[in-house]
Amino acid sequence: MMLTRNLFYTGLTRAKKLAIVVGAKKAISLAVRSTDDQKRYTRLQQRLLQAGLDW
Repeated sequence: MMLTRNLFYTGLTRAKKLAIVVGAKKAISLAVRSTDDQKRYTRLQQRLLQAGLDW
């Protein structure tokens, strides 16, 4: 499902001058209230350690 707060926020904040939101109020409300609580496996800590940064 693409209706998540982080994707909605990203779309709005990437707009340079104007953002036009098109959609049902209920769908937008669901997007704002929803969060994606899935754990992300980015290997960020490993990459920082390889770069010599003690994280």
